[in-house]
Amino acid sequence: MKPPVLITGANGFVGSRLCGTLAEKGWPLQMAMRQTARQPQPKPNAQVFVHHDLAQPLDWSPVLREGGVVVHTAGLAHAHFAPEDYQRVNVDATLSLACQAADAGIKRFIFLSSIKVNGDSSIPDHPFTPEDNPYPSDAYARSKLEAEEKLQRLAQSSGFELVIVRPCLIYGPGVKGNFLQLLKLIQRGWPLPLASIRNSRSYLALDNLVDFIELCITHPAAGNQVYLLSDGEDVSTPELIRRMARALQRPARLFACPPRLLEFVASLLGQGEKFVRLSQSLQVDIAKARQSLDWSPRLGLDQGLEQLAKNFFAT
Repeated sequence: MKPPVLITGANGFVGSRLCGTLAEKGWPLQMAMRQTARQPQPKPNAQVFVHHDLAQPLDWSPVLREGGVVVHTAGLAHAHFAPEDYQRVNVDATLSLACQAADAGIKRFIFLSSIKVNGDSSIPDHPFTPEDNPYPSDAYARSKLEAEEKLQRLAQSSGFELVIVRPCLIYGPGVKGNFLQLLKLIQRGWPLPLASIRNSRSYLALDNLVDFIELCITHPAAGNQVYLLSDGEDVSTPELIRRMARALQRPARLFACPPRLLEFVASLLGQGEKFVRLSQSLQVDIAKARQSLDWSPRLGLDQGLEQLAKNFFAT
């Protein structure tokens, strides 16, 4: 029998896909989401819990069921908020939910963290592993690490099982940010001066993440573990652009430019951080997920990009 599952951030990028997938498979759901102008359509076997602001005190008791599972995807991301905002939402609100979940008899708490806990870049051919010392470089990453540490202490004292998932960059239908901007540039045929970049980066299809989270809901070996997640295939930025172009059925208009010159120009234009993400390596090792849970990515990078391209043209 499938346990009831509370999903926070149910109308977000990850949460909405997760809710749709689990609802189709008959999971009993509690969907927690922030009040927005457009609320998602109700789903079978699902109860909706609408709140206004995670940073404000919330009573989660209406949607916590003894013996159930919490999947906490909600939180503040990106670099647009003050440190105190990350603290209130990513740390304090997370711990409040977890404490109430423990009191309600929740058996497992799945926390969607970030690979940025490990760091912003890895040494080429030396991917991050769950055993590496964390090296968060900004307020967002530090808030995720602090939340992880406080959840681990709570799990030890309360007895519920904690699963921490640190995904790398997630792409898929509904993706926003730099990935969407790059997709639009390729679709419009813009020439990109990135042919000389020599790096290696991991990416994660949204459906691979959803598939992994579903596995973690019940798999007995997942409890009290930290997992890094990707599609299991690392590519350079120029190679990513070529594959995106192929998925979009557009030419990849790449030309060479010295990386140091690109970095200088990007910094002058206030895009230095964006260039760093395009030029540096960030690889993750998913061996632990493969071995301990017998999990493998359902979609390869090309399949994930083809799925994204179909959605891109449909919207």
